[in-house]
Amino acid sequence: MIDELPACPVETTLLLIGNKWQVLILRDLVLNGTMRFKELQRSIGSISQKVLTSNLRAMEESGIVHREVFAEVPPRVEYSLTELGLTLKSVLDALWDWGLSYQERVKRSHSERR
Repeated sequence: MIDELPACPVETTLLLIGNKWQVLILRDLVLNGTMRFKELQRSIGSISQKVLTSNLRAMEESGIVHREVFAEVPPRVEYSLTELGLTLKSVLDALWDWGLSYQERVKRSHSERR
């Protein structure tokens, strides 16, 4: 796997959480801790079951998300961040801060034009 990683660290990060769904999954698991599939789907909103499943599998394969299946009827599956996944919190915090700053700047610019 190490041979397959991009030389650029930014590209490596984007490889692991490079689409909006993965970032939103990360956000929800950071904010809420362990979640069941349907809880994640409701929390994210407009994501299909197929897209959520494929993104969770990709994040599980990369070691960011842990999937635990409970032998119950009906089966219960819970998702949480691994220790490695939790290290992405600082990346998410930086995205949050930048987004908040951008929103404030746009609002300020809009109100000055009035």
